[in-house]
Amino acid sequence: MGASVTSGMSIEAPQLSAHPNVRHAFFTRQGGVSDGIYASLNGGLGSQDDPERVVANRARMCAQLDVPPDRLVSLYQVHSAEVVTVEAPFAAAMRPRADAMVTRVPGLALGIATADCGPILFADAENGVVGAAHAGWKGALTGVIDATVAAMEASGARRDRIVAVLGPTISQNSYEVGPDFVARFRTEAPGMERFLGAGTRPDHAQFDLPGFILARLAGAGIGDATSLDLCTYADPERFYSYRRTTHRGEADYGRLISAIALTP
Repeated sequence: MGASVTSGMSIEAPQLSAHPNVRHAFFTRQGGVSDGIYASLNGGLGSQDDPERVVANRARMCAQLDVPPDRLVSLYQVHSAEVVTVEAPFAAAMRPRADAMVTRVPGLALGIATADCGPILFADAENGVVGAAHAGWKGALTGVIDATVAAMEASGARRDRIVAVLGPTISQNSYEVGPDFVARFRTEAPGMERFLGAGTRPDHAQFDLPGFILARLAGAGIGDATSLDLCTYADPERFYSYRRTTHRGEADYGRLISAIALTP
């Protein structure tokens, strides 16, 4: 359906922006008020950034999504397969411990925070249901994608009408994993060894997280699944990366926000 549409502050996927009743954005790290290692559009409520600056950054995101600041909701993400059906905004201090959300409430923006893990935005525009999921390796392995699709169905979506887009995620070239990871993955995801490429060190591998997520989306039987094919680690100008921060020895890192909403 064409290439993604990019501004300095965000990236949009044509598979989602084609629907007039859906608003979405994969926000970059550009266009905010934070500085230092958080420069500049840090949306992470759990980061050590100045909370007032995080609030100001999230207000800028809301302005682009055309929703009031108190209508952007986020989770306390724990790398689980837990999904929350959201019917009203909740305060930051009351964030549920989960890794995905769905809603059919117009004007309510679902915001997922990432910094290498996979942000997935879902929409069944015809039936008026949207979802957002945080899919790191653990969540993707243990079922957050299937759980999100099931929750959307429970809210009135049709599986074959759901469109999903994977946003900026660490790429295989940048994602080395150790022997414990390799052993668990082979045990719990039999047949998926193709996502473990040859490592540069003995007993290590290069893990294709985006490929694995797309395979899980395809296995869920939804209507369409695609990726923006953007690597967080390799693009420090546009994206935060937990792994890049770790390699640089920095004290903390910013969080990217990917959000989706139904129009009022």
